[in-house]
Amino acid sequence: MSRNKSTNGVCAVCGKNFPTRELIAAPLVRENITAEIRRDHPDWSDAAQICRADLAHYRAQHVHALLLSEKGELSTLETEVLLSLQNHQTLAADVDSEFDEKRTLGERLADQIADFGGSWTFLISFGLFIAVWIIINSLVLYWRPIDPFPYILLNLVLSCLAAVQAPVIMMSQNRQEVKDRLRARNDYQVNLKAELEIRHLHEKIDHLLSHQWERMIEIQEVQLDLLNELRRPK
Repeated sequence: MSRNKSTNGVCAVCGKNFPTRELIAAPLVRENITAEIRRDHPDWSDAAQICRADLAHYRAQHVHALLLSEKGELSTLETEVLLSLQNHQTLAADVDSEFDEKRTLGERLADQIADFGGSWTFLISFGLFIAVWIIINSLVLYWRPIDPFPYILLNLVLSCLAAVQAPVIMMSQNRQEVKDRLRARNDYQVNLKAELEIRHLHEKIDHLLSHQWERMIEIQEVQLDLLNELRRPK
């Protein structure tokens, strides 16, 4: 019975029993978060302990207050980060794959045309086409050429191609800009959460160090007791 009592503790916030390893001592909680706890629990003292779930709640509440004080109003992105911190969820996502899965037939066709139009294959093929066109109309069909010099029909084809190709490339570029915005949004959320998680990690390390010191002190006390027993005259 004494062993169970020593390994369990009571959370000062929710009043439930937890193992000692699931409780955080009051001195290890940051002063700003301690102020948030004291608003709801005025009897909070340095001897109190808090469970990890309640500490995560007050951490999220404190971060929410910080962001509100800096920006005045939380955006949807920051709200999602706070919820992910509270629910221990991940935010990293494969934006490219999710975005490509939602493409329509016209968007896929625009991407393929833009990719081909900006490649060396297109430049070389189109250069060969123009060279063959000029050779046929200048040498092979010298007496009755289809498009005699100055190649007005070829100029018309080039103008029509440019007129069609430009909007297609712009559609593809617009989609790329949307993808970049989604990628930047996800990066911002991941970076913000990483910064907050690093702060919480420092608190956890302090908690572990405190437990290690307590165990070392207990071991030293036991060793001192053993030494005192050995020194006693038989």
